[in-house]
Amino acid sequence: MSDMTETTPGWLSPDDLEMARAHMPILYVEAVPVRVDDSGEVTSVGLLLRIGPDGTVSRTLVSGRVLHHERVRDALLRHLEKDLGPVALPHVPPSLQPFTVAEYFPTLGITPFHDPRQHAVALAYIVPVTGDCRPRQDALDLVWFSPQEAASAMVQNEMPGGQGVVLKQALAHVGCLS
Repeated sequence: MSDMTETTPGWLSPDDLEMARAHMPILYVEAVPVRVDDSGEVTSVGLLLRIGPDGTVSRTLVSGRVLHHERVRDALLRHLEKDLGPVALPHVPPSLQPFTVAEYFPTLGITPFHDPRQHAVALAYIVPVTGDCRPRQDALDLVWFSPQEAASAMVQNEMPGGQGVVLKQALAHVGCLS
């Protein structure tokens, strides 16, 4: 065994990640990108369009793991930049208190949230963005919906694993659901 300590945060190897997922909850952040008007009211909600490993097309929130030795704020910014592009100009909330915590289980029915790979705990944030959003990485597109469209059954049915529930909670949190 080496006396050297790895100080650079990074991803686990695929095998190590699979082992960790099998033995402990993994911390995630989820962000609901929004556009707001001059009075601070949400005018639109951005949802990513992705193709899953099985070839299905779905709408998702900005989401990703928090790395070892990474602050939650830094993880939020990293995933927003990764998914929305470097000039999205996100405004991370000054308080890191999430509007909700979503517990994803590999077993269906424990909560409304399901991730067949793991038990994950996601801290969810509403993040206004003011810049030019251009999806990167594995997102095909970013589509802006009115709050009413985002809450519709059609959009909700396109969101996997319960992310539609998180989206509705976000809309309720900012007063967009009647």
